[in-house]
Amino acid sequence: MNPEIIQEVERRIQANAETMKTFMREICAIPSMNSQIGPVGERIAQEMRKLNFDEVRFDKMGNILGRIGNGERVIVFDSHIDTVGIGDPDEWEWDPFEGKIEDGVLYARGACDEKGSTPGMIYGMAVARDLGLLDGWTAWYFGNMEEWCDGIAANTFVEVDPKIRPDYVIIGEPTKMNIYRGHKGRLEMKVVAKGVSAHAASNHVGINAIYLLLPVIAGIRDMEPQLGDHPFLGNGKITVSDMTVQTPSINAVPDEAVIYIDRRMTFGETEEEAIAQVEALIPEEYKDRVTVEPLFYDEPSYTGFVFPVEKYFPAWILEDDHPLVQAGLKARRLIGLEDAPSGKWSFSTNGIYWAGKANIPSIGFAPGDEVTAHTVNDCVILDDVVKAGEFYALIAALL
Repeated sequence: MNPEIIQEVERRIQANAETMKTFMREICAIPSMNSQIGPVGERIAQEMRKLNFDEVRFDKMGNILGRIGNGERVIVFDSHIDTVGIGDPDEWEWDPFEGKIEDGVLYARGACDEKGSTPGMIYGMAVARDLGLLDGWTAWYFGNMEEWCDGIAANTFVEVDPKIRPDYVIIGEPTKMNIYRGHKGRLEMKVVAKGVSAHAASNHVGINAIYLLLPVIAGIRDMEPQLGDHPFLGNGKITVSDMTVQTPSINAVPDEAVIYIDRRMTFGETEEEAIAQVEALIPEEYKDRVTVEPLFYDEPSYTGFVFPVEKYFPAWILEDDHPLVQAGLKARRLIGLEDAPSGKWSFSTNGIYWAGKANIPSIGFAPGDEVTAHTVNDCVILDDVVKAGEFYALIAALL
């Protein structure tokens, strides 16, 4: 690539640095918890209209879309703009939305996970257009809801609205400005035990649903050494993440107990295997009362849109020699970042649909360190928020 073009990309992005940082603070200041992304989507739409995107609108689910170009090849810049809640407000030493800036780092809910990718994506797309780097492309900014069901928004992008299958996807989950090319999958399931209620004073005539689950809980606790392993993604993980009990009163034997399981699946493990492993923990004498069920997500979005999906999220890997990975590594070098090997996320992303289900080549690149995600130290380096824009401006032209 012409060095003058690279220098001009840097000049134009850096000329907008303060505007991008202000924009970043403004979108963090707008709460977007529990998939309520309407107001922050409106603010992002305002910025895209200012930059003369060809199309700016909300989709049926309520995600915000911005398009530049109408070429045959399609690239999507995926940034989820919803966040988890703030938890206990007393745990925060600053307002979680207004945030604070200290030593060039913005601390605010969503700064890392993952509003930090949005300014660079939007400004990078605009710069790429102005310099002819998107000729022959259709580029989409996709600001979506992801926190409560990975991949559902990506699924609707391809299958519902705008019904477009991209050629490449750049995922804006935090990568510490490195290239990530995969992560473990996940299966969410529940184990339901049906007991028989009785007065606590006569507990011998009842069947305690909690006790029916004790062998399953103990088996899950001890299961990880038996789970699959992979040289790149690592080993499978499993944990009991929640429990609910139904009982007539605290003076009664509970007649139902449910545990919820988060099963992180490494490459090569299947949904059927994961379910069978938990089913095998149920003692034979309890099998008529204890069942394992995969979970489904069918909650309506804030627009009322419902798209039921099973909460199974497959693992995925894009090989290191794939043209998209190599283009990403080259783009990093061109914008002056030190060489670093490609890596992976420890958590899961919309890549479970793009790459895991739809087999669309995808990589991640964004500011932020995932270890601060969902914590009261949720943060991002503001200079990286800006610098990432140079990467997003160049990536399509390198493919």
